Amino acid sequence: MSLIAVVGVCASGKTTLVTNLKEAGFNAYNVAQEHSCIKKFWNKHHPDILIMIDASLAAIKKRRIVYWDESRLIAQHERLSDAKAHADLYIQTDSLSKEDVLKEVIAFIKKAEAAV
Repeated sequence: MSLIAVVGVCASGKTTLVTNLKEAGFNAYNVAQEHSCIKKFWNKHHPDILIMIDASLAAIKKRRIVYWDESRLIAQHERLSDAKAHADLYIQTDSLSKEDVLKEVIAFIKKAEAAV
């Protein structure tokens, strides 16, 4: 079974995705890379699959009340730049439901595991 790391900006859906992946029987964990200046923090546990999910500030504000502006999102994207460069799958979640994201991720994982 693959070890799956999930990174992304605040309120992009990381916790929800990891919870749903675990409920579906996958070995997934959330990486708080957006809060770390350590470029390769995402690689601490050497995941087999790295998934990055992202969201715009407009989408984030629809999901929850935030008291920060675009500059914080820009800083998070900078902290995530190495993870994004190494991601096996990148998903912009703005127009997707949590079910859509889960389906896309599971399909990707199954395809990746079948190729091994």
